[in-house]
Amino acid sequence: MTDSSNKNRIIWFKDELIKATEAKVNILSPTAQYGLNAFEGLRGYWSNKYNNLFIFRLDEHLERLQKSCQILGITSPYDNKEITEATIKVLHANTFRCDVSIRVTLFVDGEGGWSSSNPVNMFIAPIAKPRSDINLENGKKGMISSFERINDNSMPPRAKVGANYINSRYAYLEAQSLSFDFPIMLDRMGKVSESSGSCLMMFRDGILITPPNNASIVESITRNTLLELSKKLNHETEIRSVEKTELYLADEIFLCGSSVEIIPLISIDNQTIGNGLTGSFTKKIYKEYINAVTGSQPNWLTSVWKNSEVC
Repeated sequence: MTDSSNKNRIIWFKDELIKATEAKVNILSPTAQYGLNAFEGLRGYWSNKYNNLFIFRLDEHLERLQKSCQILGITSPYDNKEITEATIKVLHANTFRCDVSIRVTLFVDGEGGWSSSNPVNMFIAPIAKPRSDINLENGKKGMISSFERINDNSMPPRAKVGANYINSRYAYLEAQSLSFDFPIMLDRMGKVSESSGSCLMMFRDGILITPPNNASIVESITRNTLLELSKKLNHETEIRSVEKTELYLADEIFLCGSSVEIIPLISIDNQTIGNGLTGSFTKKIYKEYINAVTGSQPNWLTSVWKNSEVC
């Protein structure tokens, strides 16, 4: 895409391809007033080797989107095939030949209230976004947040719903105000849950450890991907409850998610993690992840520019 500023980007909005600047949502709609929407953040990666753009684990993301709608009590007017076709269509319209981030959102429109279930509309908004490179960045500082992670008895965290992310906002703003980069939230039982918009993974004594789904985390596709890749690298994995002080004793800690990809943390509550640098395992699994999203795992990839096999 020649317009690196994204000012002229095209989005898919209510069954049409239009300029992003022309998209309008009713200010009185439930999505505007209450965050009544379900969404997915997709990533697309450009592969020089295959001269193609690949959307990573699209099917899994769209399945999760439909489940989020079910929990939220709204019905998607689009099936996964229709959303896939619309996503590729809007990527073609922007002629993207670079890494991209794609937001797919199903939202309650009209002029209803917080209990409304319709009408449901959709937008698909891609934007150029280069992949991170942890080899070029300093690790980040984390802190245990005073804000508890939402839970199934309040606002189910397994649903990716716009309003749920205000919980992450409070924790993130707290961390920033105290000169930390990211918060680590605990669940209602005082166990480690996740960060703001990302899951947490800890490497200790050669084992990759991450909190379970019932620790009030989003059922993360990136987290599941890294667990699979870790096994491929012959490292043991554990999904179990994690105490907050275990984090201080970790050899390495990183955050992960579709948007953030992999972010190493070099300290928690000013306690240095490992040697205070991005760890060797983190670098290794990051490399494996980038290989996967750019062609080494064809079953996880949806081709944008051609329909040939990735091999």
